[in-house]
Amino acid sequence: MNQKNYWIPIIISILAGACIGLTVLLIQEKQKISDSSYATPVKKATPSVVNIYTQVIQQKGFNDSGKAKHSINLGSGVIATKDGFILTNHHVIQNAQSIVIALHDDRRIEAKLIGSDPSTDLAVLKIELSNLPNIQMGNSAKVSVGDKILAIGNPFGIGQTVTAGIISAKGRNSIGLNTYENFLQTDAAINPGNSGGALVNLRGELIGISSAIYSSTGGSQGIGFATPIDDALDVMSDIIKHGEVVRGYLGMDAQKITQSLAENLLLPTNHGLLVSDITKESPAEKAGIEVGDIILEINDTPSEDPFQIRHLIASLKPGTHISLVGIRGQQSYQTSIMLERQPTMQRISH
Repeated sequence: MNQKNYWIPIIISILAGACIGLTVLLIQEKQKISDSSYATPVKKATPSVVNIYTQVIQQKGFNDSGKAKHSINLGSGVIATKDGFILTNHHVIQNAQSIVIALHDDRRIEAKLIGSDPSTDLAVLKIELSNLPNIQMGNSAKVSVGDKILAIGNPFGIGQTVTAGIISAKGRNSIGLNTYENFLQTDAAINPGNSGGALVNLRGELIGISSAIYSSTGGSQGIGFATPIDDALDVMSDIIKHGEVVRGYLGMDAQKITQSLAENLLLPTNHGLLVSDITKESPAEKAGIEVGDIILEINDTPSEDPFQIRHLIASLKPGTHISLVGIRGQQSYQTSIMLERQPTMQRISH
C-alpha cells in the first residue's frame, strides 16, 4: 500500500468522528435550549388557542333607559379541527346571547353553539373561517404524574398568557365540580378566563381542557383541574353527531363499602357497593334492585369504586344490557338490566 492510500481510511475515520462529535454537541445544545425554554411548544400551540367573549343578558336589573342589562364574560377555547370546531367549557358559554371568537391572528368572528354538556362542563362551538390553525392532539392516557405541562388561556381578559407547571395528579373524581369527573390536576397557574383553554405537553400537543381552580379567593393557589383530552374528544364527537352526549342510564346511587361500614351495619361482606337510592321508573327499579342491596360486580368487573361504575354506565349506550351480581340479605343474585337513555341534566350517580 502506498503512503497516499494508507492515509485515506485514517482521514475518513477522523472526519466521521468529527461529524459524530458535532452531532452530539448540537443535540446536547438543543437539549439545553429545550430545558431552559418552552418557546417551541408555545409557538406551536398558541395559534390554536382562542379568546371567547360572550354577551349575557342579566335576568335581574335594568339600566337607566329601562332596558335589560348586558354583561360581557371572558373565557378561552381551543381550535380542535381544521373545519372550525372549538372545544371550551360549558360554563364559559352558559346563557350566552352571542359568542365572539378572537383568534391569535386578530381575526374576530361570531361562533355558533353546536351543543354543550353540563355533566362534564364541556361545550363545542363552530366558526366558519379558512386557514384555521387547529391544535395537534396528544394522548392523555399516556400522561404521567410529574410531566411538565403548559396552560394557555386568557386570564382576567388581559390577553393570551402561558403558565408552566407539572401534572400533580390524575383521575381526580370527587372534587364536586361536575357530575362526571376524571380530572388532570396541575400546579400551573389557572386563573379566571383560563377556562376552556389548552393544557399542552412539551411537544405542543393538547392533553387537556383547563376547567377550574381550587381556590377560596378565586385566584390560582397551585391547584388547577383540566378535563383529559381523550374524554373531551369523546364528548365532542357525541355533540357533533347528536347535539348532546348520549349516555347509558341505570338510576342507582351507591357508596363504597368499607370495613367500618360493614361492621357498623352488620353487612355480610366488607367489599362492593351499598345501594343508597333508586330512582323511580329507572332501569334499576324495573330490574328489582332495592336500597340496601350490595352490588358485587357489573359486567364481570368488581364494584369497588362508585366513580368508576358511574363512568362505566355513562360510557355505554342506551339499549345495552349489563350483568349485575348482588347480595340481598344473605342471598346472592344475578340479573340482566337494559340501560336507558340518561335524562337531560340528570345528576344521578349512575
